[in-house]
Amino acid sequence: MLFIRYLALAALVVWVGGMVILGLLVAPQTFRVLQASNPVDGRILAGALFGAILRQFHFVAYACGAILLVCLFVMKFLGPPPHGFVVRVALVVVMLALALYSGVPVTRQLTHVQSQVTGPVSQLPKEDPRRMQFDRLHRTSTMLMTMNMGLGLVLLFWYVRE
Repeated sequence: MLFIRYLALAALVVWVGGMVILGLLVAPQTFRVLQASNPVDGRILAGALFGAILRQFHFVAYACGAILLVCLFVMKFLGPPPHGFVVRVALVVVMLALALYSGVPVTRQLTHVQSQVTGPVSQLPKEDPRRMQFDRLHRTSTMLMTMNMGLGLVLLFWYVRE
């Protein structure tokens, strides 16, 4: 049972840690470094690079969520159920749903808007519908990841407290 708890905790740490690293280090530094070399093309390249990284990370998030769910059910059926089992499962399901929503329809729509623009979306006038849609989708994506980080930290606290 110790291995199952360890596996669940490792999956949670990878998921939450990945979101923190992407949001606090990878995204800002990618844009800073690439824009410094060429403000227009660097921003396009940074967006493409970070988008590719984020698309790959979504698969990591899905795998971590699945591992967490399997581990929770294994602990429930092979040993005493974890404290707050139903709440934990609900939190992981919500986190997975948020990750899936961000990773599939939101990412697809962001990619579609970017394909309609030849330069950086940020160069479009603020009233341009494509820029408005992109900004709304970007805020949605950021909000979903922030919510997932918060829920993940709640779960992490729960594991640490035990």
